[in-house]
Amino acid sequence: MFNGVYTALVTPYKNGKIDYKALEKIIEMQINGGIDGLVPMGTTGESPTASFDEHKDFVKRVVNLVGKRVKVIAGTGSNSTEEAIHLTKSAQDSGVDGALLVNPYYNKPTQRGLIAHFEAIAKSVSIPIILYNIPGRTAVNFLPESIHELLKRVNNIAAIKEASGDLAQMMKVIELCGNKLTLLSGDDNLLLPVLAIGGKGVISVASNFLPADVKKVVSLYNDGETEESGNLFYKILPVMRALFIETNPIPVKAAMEMLGYCSSDVRLPLVPLSDENKKILRQTLAAYGLKV
Repeated sequence: MFNGVYTALVTPYKNGKIDYKALEKIIEMQINGGIDGLVPMGTTGESPTASFDEHKDFVKRVVNLVGKRVKVIAGTGSNSTEEAIHLTKSAQDSGVDGALLVNPYYNKPTQRGLIAHFEAIAKSVSIPIILYNIPGRTAVNFLPESIHELLKRVNNIAAIKEASGDLAQMMKVIELCGNKLTLLSGDDNLLLPVLAIGGKGVISVASNFLPADVKKVVSLYNDGETEESGNLFYKILPVMRALFIETNPIPVKAAMEMLGYCSSDVRLPLVPLSDENKKILRQTLAAYGLKV
């Protein structure tokens, strides 16, 4: 259900407010690029600094602008289970195709706490849930055995965005959960190896401006053209690395400005890309063949 390439959508800002004119242009570019879906209000969308009203309105606007042409998976995670339920119910009311739920951050719940958190949210809605395991951001790692236990308790956990960076752990998830759970790469630079172990796609940062190219990596691989897929992946890889030269989404917002899609503005405590790294990013994009 959630195979393919989903863009971890940036939230464009102008003078501190969400720039909906730029958003419309970005969404049309994404759909024309053949993307499978969009993920508004995830980490790349700077959800921690969006107000509840902004969060809900942004998701609703994306759903309306997309108009069922591709899937929309709303980021609705929180370190408060009650808040996550509130945002997930709102997203469901807006007509999303699924909700992306990150591990509760800072609280550092136990595995039993993680299971209980996701179970409560999943049972509060009927839409598919996509788990998001990213220990580097949340300080907790949702282990394969715990994911397997969660699947026994609820029936609408559809996929997992895996950003642990641990391929052995991802293989264990696939081994335990099989076709009950779609595994998507949460790291652009691990897309090819994740496909090789049985993953079905990626929730991508790079596809904010390279939707067709990232999609082609997956399509070629699925068509059995593994060498061609690998060649394209390694061509994109320097760009993928450059997008994490500073904390995401700082570099991708800078890239989007260089390419004319939106402002590079980010909200505090994030700050704009340093001049030194801006030069490196510009050189990397130019070397790839983009006009910056």
